[in-house]
Amino acid sequence: MALDGVFLSEIKKELMPLIGGRVDKIHQPSKGELLFALRTYDGLKKLLINTVAGTARLHLTNADIENPKQPPMFCMLMRKHLSGAKLVDIRQPDFERVIMMDFDATNELGDMVRLTVTVELMGRRANLLLTDEDGKVIDSIKRVSTEVSETPVLPGVVYTLPESDGRLSLTECSREEFEEKLAESAKQELSKGIMKTLQGISPVFARECAFFTSHSAEVIVGEMTPDHKDRLWFYIKKIREQIEKCENKFTVIKTTSGELKDFCFCNIDQYGGLMVTKQFESASALLDYFYSERDSLSRTRQKAQDLFRLLANTIDRTESRVKNQQLELKDCAKREQLKQYGDLITANLYTLEKGMTEAKLINFYDPEQSEVTVKLDKRLTPVQNAQKYFKEYRKLDTAEKVLEKLISQGEEEAKYLDTVLDALTRARTEGDIAALRQELTEQGYISRSRQKGKPPKALPPMKFKSSEGYEIRVGRNNAQNDRLTCKDSKKTDVWLHAKDITGCHVIISCPDRGEAAKFTPDELPPDRTIEEAAMIAAYYSKAKNSSRCDVDYTFVKFVKKPAGSKPGMVIFTHNYTITVKPDEEIVQGLENQ
Repeated sequence: MALDGVFLSEIKKELMPLIGGRVDKIHQPSKGELLFALRTYDGLKKLLINTVAGTARLHLTNADIENPKQPPMFCMLMRKHLSGAKLVDIRQPDFERVIMMDFDATNELGDMVRLTVTVELMGRRANLLLTDEDGKVIDSIKRVSTEVSETPVLPGVVYTLPESDGRLSLTECSREEFEEKLAESAKQELSKGIMKTLQGISPVFARECAFFTSHSAEVIVGEMTPDHKDRLWFYIKKIREQIEKCENKFTVIKTTSGELKDFCFCNIDQYGGLMVTKQFESASALLDYFYSERDSLSRTRQKAQDLFRLLANTIDRTESRVKNQQLELKDCAKREQLKQYGDLITANLYTLEKGMTEAKLINFYDPEQSEVTVKLDKRLTPVQNAQKYFKEYRKLDTAEKVLEKLISQGEEEAKYLDTVLDALTRARTEGDIAALRQELTEQGYISRSRQKGKPPKALPPMKFKSSEGYEIRVGRNNAQNDRLTCKDSKKTDVWLHAKDITGCHVIISCPDRGEAAKFTPDELPPDRTIEEAAMIAAYYSKAKNSSRCDVDYTFVKFVKKPAGSKPGMVIFTHNYTITVKPDEEIVQGLENQ
């Protein structure tokens, strides 16, 4: 899933029109990201650079990325040196995963200087550096000391490119050079041999070469036939032509359930029917699509680490407490036996005396009148032993009633906290996080003394429009779910929620029929609108990545909020159930309408 050198070369082609543009703004959305806004002849373009291991990349983006209120120090340094600077060149050494962008900027004295932004996209070594005309590092988004690497990245150190490992260029090598280099990996499986032969390719592309060569059969390099070699070189020439003519087929690979797995600069056929492919017109559009959800979640986790930790710990404590209470409740089941022992002792007082440790008594509760052994405390009289058993009985009887209530409250609390955690994983803006923080404060999970400033302004519900024109509203969190369902909706509106799992309240706005409303199935919206709203309810729930999800729906008239219940908790009747598949593309299409 790593961004390879060939794919990066296609990104570079897309960036070339930026040359001549000037830096308008620089933001740092998260610790490992930098966002450049460049003003060009074609308008404002946003260039996203990500140096986080696993998602490292560079591309144009149309995403609306929220920026922190206070810029980090590295962002301020970049603004100091590059604000208003002119982009004059973009370079990529061979097919290395390195992009170098040269800027003409003015220093503190007003002199023109050439500064270079170097982006390394090599897994955990991914980095972003700003160097001066002499190649010395001014600063980097990640500082690397000599203790960590032989090539340190520190202010004042001269930057050096990563050493080449001698692999061949995909677009420039001859067949003889390729086959000679490939032969050095004679004992390797073909795709691994190709990886060691060609520079700047990813494993998925190497496997595609091997798939085309051997029709999915595993082939060792040293056992290749002339036909294998002809087919392999034919495929490489075909990819070369696509690259030279800019006819690449930028492809994303997904599982049949919609999970994103990989991407490549050419079509991928090796998985057959096991995977689904989706093609994009540009490399930047592909990367925007592939990483947007993952990045959004990563940024949320960075901004709400304390809330994630609080919720995880509180849920663990609550579930552990409920589990212990359930064990105590099981012990209460023996209370009837204690009462019987007390009765048996009382009925046989005349046969017992102080100092006895046990008594064998006839159990008149047993139809067969069996004999039972009752333990006694030798320090107590028979009457006191009977009272001891009755006291234990009353204690367990009271405990059972209390424990049943505590267990019910604990299970409700754990369920509520789970809904907050689910909402937090879907939070995309600082406003969403602030609203959840405020909710937890009101519920007593966060001290009010830790809340600074005014409470956050409530965000409006998310809005969608069905293909038949019905407005669909979705609550962002528990507090908004309550407000949306219980205050801002009409009785004739339709309420939906994923069945038996945490998720958002969804409302289909319907005509107000007033007193004429009969709340019959005939007054429900069209089936297609209900299905689309159910998809939205499933998508904004814990079943988002499931292949199917049951969704309950009913008129708002039949949805009630019990007095004293936690935020977001409601009961409902007269409901129907529909089964849908959460489809991200359909949901996003309805939101864009």
